[in-house]
This record gives sequence, structure tokens and C-alpha cells, in this order.
Amino acid sequence: MTPNTSWIRLAPLVLLAMTASCAASPRPSALPPRLTLPAAAATPCRLERLPEGAALADFETAYMVRGLRLAECEAARALAVETLLTERTLQDRWRAGAGP
Repeated sequence: MTPNTSWIRLAPLVLLAMTASCAASPRPSALPPRLTLPAAAATPCRLERLPEGAALADFETAYMVRGLRLAECEAARALAVETLLTERTLQDRWRAGAGP
């Protein structure tokens, strides 16, 4: 003779409640996708300066080098913006539940 017969009758209900609460809990969350920023986009831009007592050749050289550096900076900025927009698109798609 067991003294806890009323508890034994409640066991299936408790088991059912535990199973239902586990089934209703949200899935474990994974981290959203992240992209690595290219090194060219993270490098600061460096523009050339004229030396003291510059001659005409120094002006011409600095003009050409400065134009090249500006083009490199613009390409690095465009790369950083493209990476950011792609990462945001991937994260939005991930939050919506669709695959990459």
C-alpha cells in the first residue's frame, strides 16, 4: 500500500504540462551573420604634403600623388559601405527566417 496514491494520479498531468511548456519555449537564438571589414576600408587615408621651399616639380608630383591617394580613399570608403549594406541585408534576411 502506497501512501501517495493521489500524487501518482497527478503524474500524467504534470508530465503533460512540462512537455507543453517545453514545446512552447522559443528556439535557442543564434548570432546574426557578420562580415569582416576589409583592411583597406579600415586603414586611414594619408594625403601627401608639400615640403618646405617646394619647386614646380614638387607641386606637380604632390598633385599626382594626392589624386592617387584620394582615389584610393574613395575606393576604400565604397568598399566599407558595400560591406555594411551587405551585412545589414544578411541580418534582415536572417531575422526574417530565410537562409543566406
